[in-house]
Amino acid sequence: MKHDLRKIFGSFLADGSFLKAETYGSGHIHDTFRITTEEKEKDDYILQRLNSNVFRRIPELQENIERVTNHIRSKLAAIPGADLKRECINMIPAKNGKSWINDDEGNFWRLLVFIPDHRSYDIVDSREKAKEGGRAVGRFQAMLADMPGPPLHETIPDFHNVEKRLEWFEDSVALDKAGRVAGLKREIEFFRERADKVTIIRKLGREGRIPVRITHNDTKFNNILLDENDKALCIIDLDTVMPGYVHYDFGDAIRTAANVAAEDEKDLSKIRMDIGLFGAYAEGYLSETRETLNSTEKEYLAFGPLLITYEQALRFLTDYIDGDVYYRIHHEHHNLQRTRAQIRLVESMEEQYERMQDIIARLA
Repeated sequence: MKHDLRKIFGSFLADGSFLKAETYGSGHIHDTFRITTEEKEKDDYILQRLNSNVFRRIPELQENIERVTNHIRSKLAAIPGADLKRECINMIPAKNGKSWINDDEGNFWRLLVFIPDHRSYDIVDSREKAKEGGRAVGRFQAMLADMPGPPLHETIPDFHNVEKRLEWFEDSVALDKAGRVAGLKREIEFFRERADKVTIIRKLGREGRIPVRITHNDTKFNNILLDENDKALCIIDLDTVMPGYVHYDFGDAIRTAANVAAEDEKDLSKIRMDIGLFGAYAEGYLSETRETLNSTEKEYLAFGPLLITYEQALRFLTDYIDGDVYYRIHHEHHNLQRTRAQIRLVESMEEQYERMQDIIARLA
């Protein structure tokens, strides 16, 4: 369906005149367009049609983003030299008084200020970039540590609840919808052997030893923007910002930033976690959160990457067993290939776990 992007853009209180629109980015969830304005001195914008199949409570999602970005901007405003248009997401209000509109077909749309002169990376090729990525995520969490008001809404319930993920996995194994379980003995055993161990973060939370905080929950490295000098700028894609544990954000960033191979690498011998990139990211992260985190959060920080990589592998295999209903695949066994790659990455982390703990202890 072709959307009237000029008309939709005109529904927002943007400062500038619509010149052209073009598809933008490589995201798989929303339809994203870059709007170029006629006036050179005015901002350009990002216009998004939000996916209400993945995110079923968009008004609540938008409320989360409004609260988080308003709080971050208030913090930045007190920092001399801070650039409020580049160091934080800025949503443009709609003429209806909300932060989104519905078009004639009921689609949800929002408008964001385009952040100029930024860089993002799928592969982290230097310790300097890893450190700056850690700083960006750490600063995001630290700035939100004192945000007042009620808890944020859960935009995707149980998103990082590994106990629920394990239940759903076992249900899928039992149902065996696609008839694939018979060939997965090794993979299924891998998850079952570690099932008790991976619940430790949630157990610590229930015991009150680590607090529920505001977390991003999708800190893959290409959601971190660096500036033209590869210095930390901000984090984008705030749809999954909600209550969580800091280990989720630290873990997912390491899963993507410190893996020297692709997420779905077929040659398992190429997959390993680079301990140097891990250390650099941890250094940047703790430079911003050292005073915010409690001692138990720091003690278990190194476990975050194992947990989230295990969880991601579990999600890939669950989808494979279910017949590939969630993740977009490029060939019949793509989810199994992804599973095996992530399992190998967990094993690489396990092999280096004592070094990971030592690095955190030294930096914390």
